[in-house]
Amino acid sequence: MTNALPKRSEVAKEQTWDAESVFASVDACRAAFKALAADVESFGKFSGHLGDNAAMLADGMAAAESINRQLSVMFTYVGMNYNVDTTDVGATTLYGEAMGVYGKVAAGLSFIEPEVLKIGLDTLKTWMTQEPRLAIYAHYFEKLYRRQEHVRSAEVEQVLGMAAEVFQQADMTYNMLTDADLKFPSASDGKTSFDVAQSTIDTLMDHPDREVRKTAWTNYYGQYKAYKNTLSASLMAAVKRDVFYGRARGYKSSLEAALFPNNISTAVFHNLIDTFKKNIPVWHRYFAIKKKALGHGDLYPYDIWAPLVKNPPHIPFDKGVEMIVNGLKPLGDDYVNVLRKGCLEERWVDYAPNQGKTQGAFSTGGPGIHPFILMSYSDDLGSVSTLAHELGHSMHTYLTIKNQPLVYADYSLFVAEVASNFNQAMTRAYLLKTNDDPDFQITAITEAAYNFHRYFLQMPTLARFELEMHERAERGQGVTADDMVALMGDLLSEAYGEAMTIDKETFGLMWATFGHLYANFYVFQYATGISGANALASRILDGTPGAAEAYLGFLKSGSSRYPLDVLKGAGVDLTTPEPVERTYAVLSGFVDRLEKLVDARDGK
Repeated sequence: MTNALPKRSEVAKEQTWDAESVFASVDACRAAFKALAADVESFGKFSGHLGDNAAMLADGMAAAESINRQLSVMFTYVGMNYNVDTTDVGATTLYGEAMGVYGKVAAGLSFIEPEVLKIGLDTLKTWMTQEPRLAIYAHYFEKLYRRQEHVRSAEVEQVLGMAAEVFQQADMTYNMLTDADLKFPSASDGKTSFDVAQSTIDTLMDHPDREVRKTAWTNYYGQYKAYKNTLSASLMAAVKRDVFYGRARGYKSSLEAALFPNNISTAVFHNLIDTFKKNIPVWHRYFAIKKKALGHGDLYPYDIWAPLVKNPPHIPFDKGVEMIVNGLKPLGDDYVNVLRKGCLEERWVDYAPNQGKTQGAFSTGGPGIHPFILMSYSDDLGSVSTLAHELGHSMHTYLTIKNQPLVYADYSLFVAEVASNFNQAMTRAYLLKTNDDPDFQITAITEAAYNFHRYFLQMPTLARFELEMHERAERGQGVTADDMVALMGDLLSEAYGEAMTIDKETFGLMWATFGHLYANFYVFQYATGISGANALASRILDGTPGAAEAYLGFLKSGSSRYPLDVLKGAGVDLTTPEPVERTYAVLSGFVDRLEKLVDARDGK
């Protein structure tokens, strides 16, 4: 017997997102490519003239915004086509064409910042009083002048823009290899086989049958091991890209290059890592409890997500949406009504597993279109949590675009994971409060532990790995796949402790399974994000006056202020380790509750 995934063409329409609301067809998208390329060519008339007068600058900024708006919509559609079926040659071709357009846009708009810098901040302040259309750019100009020393001449900026398409190939190589080319042997319980794919691996990892988990994990990691040299070369290409950009712009390090534009000190990164290392014993205790609860006598990586109850709750998609809505009611009817309608009527969510679907989950969207979510929903509490997470991103995008001009209608990676984890924290609190069944409580708490495991163990560990890889590249050291595996294996052994039996040569490939490492110093921001999220959720759950309004204000702010300032306005200060420490205390509390529930169930 085989538990096989459907082809994309076999998935019910109501379980897919509404890509046609972005472009009616691929041909319509290609027509948009041509129109955008023409607009980029026309934009060249502003080259050398942005500093002529206030009106000319305002016209140029408006034209650039129009181009960026088109680019955002185009990439949303192209990504939607590609990620639902990475084996679709047509979708891959379209993605490649889009990357070509992206390179043209980057090169065609590259003269803007050098020319604006030549105008001078004092002149710009005067122009902003004379030309109302420029007033909205006050923070943008301030940010630009803050990083003035890192903006190069128009000629150099043009070359860096042209290089963008080339440097994206490392990401593209990784995605094509892991999403399209890697074919995983099936998992099995001895009677039934289960398709192992990027869209199913998470579900298989919390399968109740240990043999299914073991064979799924072994077969999944086995394919990564078979291609470890290609994967290491691809990742080091991305690392060297980061080093190149950092040096080209005069930063002291790749880490500084990643954080400086958003006015985030490198101390925030190091505070997170230091706090993580200090709290590693919390994880050792959790895995000791899990080892005892499972009763196998040993604990392997494929047991990390093993369920602790025999009959976990079955939660269809519609019911999961309602759970999330109930958890987020403190944010008001406007918020939850948009969320519910998006999920149940407007087809924001592509949630059916299918062959070729990319790994993990994400939210996407842009100006003029509503958000979209890709995930693989499995009718369990973990899927509800993932959906809540991605809806946090989506509502952040929705409210930012609704309330900000295009120049601020995005938000940094640093704040992105706050909104997503906030939704999970609020939904989890509602579920634990309203269902006192011990099995449900155990399931909800282990789901919380899985979420924290990703954000407060895996991501800080990957951040330590990422820092070392960048520092080796900056020192000019060569790095092999075996070097990466050895470093990751040592870091994982430290993080999981003696309760976990680790095969370093296999589990040490964890870096290869995370495409997040292709975004310069992104992974540590998952840990700061969950810290900010729990701090802000606690304010609302504790009944702090104005906390919900302050949080909604954060969602509406986009990039109109620096990330740390936006978060301070909502009620959390991530320049200090205190929110991270407090969130580890939340995790420790969950571990305490889990131990009591398991001991009571097992009569201990």
